[in-house]
Amino acid sequence: MNEAFYVLVFGHATDAMMIETGMGQQYRGESGCSLYTAEAHVRYLREVSEGTELTVRTRILGVDAKKVRLVLEMRAANRKDPVATSELLMIHVDQSAGRAAPFPDAVRERFASLTEKAPEWAGSSIGPVPKS
Repeated sequence: MNEAFYVLVFGHATDAMMIETGMGQQYRGESGCSLYTAEAHVRYLREVSEGTELTVRTRILGVDAKKVRLVLEMRAANRKDPVATSELLMIHVDQSAGRAAPFPDAVRERFASLTEKAPEWAGSSIGPVPKS
């Protein structure tokens, strides 16, 4: 897979998370709000061949009034360790106003109840290129 397909798989997993937490199509239609990705950090750890069965685990790391931070780990059927990871900072946006909006209490509380400890790789950044 090339990098676009890794991101596509993570995108579908994020859509599934939104549905599972009550922010699916009905929520978006009724509230006019959705989650927008403000920042993403993807790590490509192992090559994945076409046709490989993939699973993605999503974990909520934290939520505040308007933002949620989550991580996703992609695994191939034949591997124990992740083949890729993604860390996202997402903002709850009122699409008609075009700006961030507070989560409804029920949504924020649902995210808060799902919050897990961050894996050790979360929060890392790309360091400087080593001098040769």
